[in-house]
Amino acid sequence: MTRRKQHRFLQNADSTNVIEVGKPRYKTIKGNWRSDYFGNENPIVLELACGKGEYTVGLAQAFPAVNFIGVDIKGDRIARGSQAAQRLGLTNVAFLRTDINFLTEFFQDREVNEIWVTFPDPQPRPKQEKHRLTHPRFLTTYKRLLSTGGTFHLKTDNPELFAYSLAKVKEEQFTNLQYTTDLYTSPLNAIHLGIKTKYEQLFFDKGFTINYLQCKTPVI
Repeated sequence: MTRRKQHRFLQNADSTNVIEVGKPRYKTIKGNWRSDYFGNENPIVLELACGKGEYTVGLAQAFPAVNFIGVDIKGDRIARGSQAAQRLGLTNVAFLRTDINFLTEFFQDREVNEIWVTFPDPQPRPKQEKHRLTHPRFLTTYKRLLSTGGTFHLKTDNPELFAYSLAKVKEEQFTNLQYTTDLYTSPLNAIHLGIKTKYEQLFFDKGFTINYLQCKTPVI
């Protein structure tokens, strides 16, 4: 492990906005994000596989009356988002270090209002399909965690993953589907507020178009 990574892991250990193994809230936070962490009843938005947290932090700046949680397994990446949020004085941001397969251990059914997945690994090979973050097993989890009418968002530069995801959200009976294969020329771009992740900026600079979809959980 490099010294830089060690330093970031130490930062996470000292940061109150990072919830990870070894901290008391790690085992008690499920169902209690509003009362025990944020101290308000504001909506909760997740960014899954958040990386360095650019989207989490950017949205939190834009919407101070909304609670944002970035989820990622990589502690050195989370540390960057955590530190950025602290430098900006953001109290509506948290980072959860865990595998996305374990979301139901940290969030109660209907506890979340929106979920963002931004530029996930497309897992292109057929044997990798179950690892795609829009595979039905993940979409089923999202439907459990999202409030009725809660929103799911996906951004990706990968057309194959996007086509796959479109098909799967329809199969899983998400509603109010809106999508575009060229976000920056679409009216849907207005909701993104110009926020770009590092990878999104790289793709954009290379001339790739950005695919985006949003849809809502079915009424149960």
